[in-house]
Amino acid sequence: MNPKICIIAFVIVSLVACATSIPENYHDPEMDFAALRSIAVMPFSNLTGDKLAAERVRNTFMTSLMSTGVVYVIPSGEVVRGIRRAGLEHPAVPSVEDVVKLAAIIRADAVITGVLREYGQVRSGTTTANVISLSMQMIERETRKVVWTAATTKGGITAFDRLFGGGGKPMNDVTEAAINDILNMLFY
Repeated sequence: MNPKICIIAFVIVSLVACATSIPENYHDPEMDFAALRSIAVMPFSNLTGDKLAAERVRNTFMTSLMSTGVVYVIPSGEVVRGIRRAGLEHPAVPSVEDVVKLAAIIRADAVITGVLREYGQVRSGTTTANVISLSMQMIERETRKVVWTAATTKGGITAFDRLFGGGGKPMNDVTEAAINDILNMLFY
């Protein structure tokens, strides 16, 4: 095969692959996010082997969201009491009806749920590094709709780590980077 044709085909395939990337977030174009005054953050669903990881990441997310000063974040104790009063069986994966019932009890304008897909060390050969993969969604009480979603993955083994060794960044730094990424997607 002609080398020029191979190069042209490679460039075209690369451009098409870049053009069809899946967006990492969604904002409902009809939602007025400035109208939100209070947000509840549900316990996250944990798909990792670390039993405490989801609670650590949720607490860090709540603190970071609160520090923005944009909305009031309902304290986790109030959310737990609301979950009990609403009788939610699976608070990490609530139905829309569960979210609306809980939001009415604790007076939240919206509820954020999250899934922690990956948290901790990954290994490739002799190299290890920390990684976190997280996705979230916000359901608005009045419309009962998902008005925002976001997903991010931070950390992992880089080409530099593979070539020269190294352990990547500390888990706390990787977690903060992921949460900052999520918040940037919320407040773009």
